[in-house]
Amino acid sequence: MESGFFQQVYEIVQKIPVGCVATYGQIARLCGNPRASRAVGYALHVNPLPGKIPCHRVVNRFGGLAPAFAFGGADVQRNLLTAEGVSFSDEYTVALDKHLWDPFG
Repeated sequence: MESGFFQQVYEIVQKIPVGCVATYGQIARLCGNPRASRAVGYALHVNPLPGKIPCHRVVNRFGGLAPAFAFGGADVQRNLLTAEGVSFSDEYTVALDKHLWDPFG
């Protein structure tokens, strides 16, 4: 994927509100490429502005945290989300029924 795709990913991720999460697949669909969830993950892994682009708000389709979260691991991602009021159904799985972002609602 080219940098234009990455920029699109970053712009969408910046819109995820505090207290919400989105999935890699959801971001890929919003970018117009529903099969690009892995590319979304890579774009977030190489995020050039970690303080500005809230990569920690992106989880897998089951609500699972990234085991190798680029900026410190799943524990750091969990702590960041917990600080934003996100709840979990188990130690490393976000309660998607409560926190999944609806970009159209």
